[in-house]
Amino acid sequence: MKNKNQIHNRKYLESFRKDLRNNGTTAEAFLWKQLLKSQLEGRKFRRQHSIGNYIVDFYCPKEKLIIELDGEVHNNPTAKQYDEERTKYLNSIGFTVIRFENKMVFDHLPSVLKEIKDNFRGGQ
Repeated sequence: MKNKNQIHNRKYLESFRKDLRNNGTTAEAFLWKQLLKSQLEGRKFRRQHSIGNYIVDFYCPKEKLIIELDGEVHNNPTAKQYDEERTKYLNSIGFTVIRFENKMVFDHLPSVLKEIKDNFRGGQ
């Protein structure tokens, strides 16, 4: 049996991760084209990666960096509270979480990519 303290890609979330990858938003697909194959300063990203009981949109293991894209569903008080608790948990175990609205990815891609790079911890 695997270590039950494992926090990455817990087996019980596998089907959810796969479903999210196969049914992602257009903003996720658009940003993924910029991140896949280590295009962004040689950093490898994963899509729909789970950490603890949460599935994050994008994860860069080398940087311990999580990128979340938010659509309209995130604009209600319940979702905002959930996102805050989730971010607080992920920060508390050593991850950096940055968020962008879906519209930002389409309208301001260069500044989104710059902010992602600005969150790299340094050197390759």
